[in-house]
Amino acid sequence: MLDYVVQVTKDATRISPADLDGLREVGFNDQAILQITLIASWFNYINRVADALGVGRE
Repeated sequence: MLDYVVQVTKDATRISPADLDGLREVGFNDQAILQITLIASWFNYINRVADALGVGRE
């Protein structure tokens, strides 16, 4: 799962059906894969917005 999240963060266009099958093989169903994807994507989005606005920088 963590390798998948790293790939979503680095370059989601490189996610393949084989990546999703790998998650299924270790017990994640489609709903869980969707949740993992949404959570990782949301955190990436929020962090980029905060970085762009200088949130937390002094």
